[in-house]
Amino acid sequence: MIFSLVGNSESRIVPYVKKGDDRMSKIERREFLKLAGTGVGAVVTTGLFPGRLIPAGPQAASAGAFTDRFGVTREDMAKVLGTALSKGGEFADLFFEHKVAMNVVMENDIIRQSSENVIRGVGIRVIKGRQTGFGYTSVFTPESMKQAALTAAAIASSGGAAKLHALREVKPDKQVYMLDKPFADAPLDERIALVKEAYAAALAYDKRIVKAVINFVDEIQYVTIANSEGLLISDARPQVRLYATATAQEGKVRNTGNGSAGGRVDVSFFRVPGKTPKDVGERAGWEAVTLLDAVDPKAGDQPVVLGSRQSGVMIHEAVGHPFEAEGVWQKTSIFWDRMGQMIASPCVTIYEDPTIPHLRGSMNIDDEGTSTRKVMMIEKGRLVGFLHDKLSSRILGVEPNGHGRRESYRVVPICRMNNTMLERGEASPEDVIKSVKRGFYADTYQGGMVEDTGKFTFSVNLGFLIEDGKLTRPVKNATLIGTNVQVLKNIELIANDMDYFLGTCGKEGQSAPVTAGTPTFKLSQMTVGGRA
Repeated sequence: MIFSLVGNSESRIVPYVKKGDDRMSKIERREFLKLAGTGVGAVVTTGLFPGRLIPAGPQAASAGAFTDRFGVTREDMAKVLGTALSKGGEFADLFFEHKVAMNVVMENDIIRQSSENVIRGVGIRVIKGRQTGFGYTSVFTPESMKQAALTAAAIASSGGAAKLHALREVKPDKQVYMLDKPFADAPLDERIALVKEAYAAALAYDKRIVKAVINFVDEIQYVTIANSEGLLISDARPQVRLYATATAQEGKVRNTGNGSAGGRVDVSFFRVPGKTPKDVGERAGWEAVTLLDAVDPKAGDQPVVLGSRQSGVMIHEAVGHPFEAEGVWQKTSIFWDRMGQMIASPCVTIYEDPTIPHLRGSMNIDDEGTSTRKVMMIEKGRLVGFLHDKLSSRILGVEPNGHGRRESYRVVPICRMNNTMLERGEASPEDVIKSVKRGFYADTYQGGMVEDTGKFTFSVNLGFLIEDGKLTRPVKNATLIGTNVQVLKNIELIANDMDYFLGTCGKEGQSAPVTAGTPTFKLSQMTVGGRA
């Protein structure tokens, strides 16, 4: 698995690769991006956002909203589901999507880019046993949807069709998004003002800042999900991200720092102290300037303290992925047969919670229409749960727990994390650092690689030496090397703070917005590497 913490957006186009494809069976790639940006799909680009292709604002998912938005009635959906089951499928579902993403970029003292990207279509899935058939179309005519349904139905060619239950519309049982003042209703000028504020703050932080780039992305995604079990449910999902990059130079030394804020939020979020555009720009400037004085790391095995600001990426990549349940039924996860066993230090509790309000990975329902819920994965060192979508739950005979996600209507849902958290401890962050005589403190990251075996290498953008229980010189060019088993066993002290890493996770060619949260925590030992 490979992930990257650098890049400028998630607007790259990645292929969807079905399970079993030779390219993926040889090497499974995972990417973890720091930046969120524009979506991919049918794209409309404009410099001024002159209008909307959908009514402004995220209207409530009210009865009949899917008919107004997609021009498809409940009766139409039932007919398509019937077609999907006609060749002997056991389960079928429809995923209708309409997403609009807007992007503003400032660089070299000008607004360099503004764009509006649109995705619109329906994906149709059929499940029989462990097999999945799938078709999609961006045209909502009966004939086009019928052909997509027949494509999906081809996975089954024998046996009677499963019973098709009458569709009954329900509403999500929670609301984890900020929707009082949605950016979908905000004028372009308001977005530009945020970008300019962050840009000015980054440049003004220090005279050694020579360049700043600000990227602001907001989107609204409308989905309607219908399935053969009778579920009919809709959701309106906002997503916002402000990202700042600052470059500092002194003599021949040149370094870059970053700052970001966002989530499932609205306009009011960026006036919260610590989350303002000024705060985001200054954070990027601070990191860039701090790195000018950075030294190379002291290599070797040593105690390592992982700071709260971005170290959630390690919990997500090195620890979280083995708990996604397709690795259980496929027996590819290192933990597939360890349920109930101690796999971590007794001080370690890790959970997955899409219901935390306003975070980047938060969702009312997953992309299969299942209500999201908190799932304990490790409790006081013991493995107690996995993350399930409908396919894994059917195969393993358990209830789905709201972790089926997809990049768009063009691909099937797969089991994914949302908000993955290491639970707080009781120590103060200062006491965690004081407990280390000589060691390394990791603050922010650039990228890295995680193998299926659990071995990983993380590149640290900014770290610090720990000397006599204090943070001293900043460090650059460091890497953290180890395994997920080692991380879980070697955690020995956890602080009572908490911060969140906002990212985009790549798996099987699909991207999904996620959050990973950790307190400051200490590993008794980890290998720290540097430049040769």
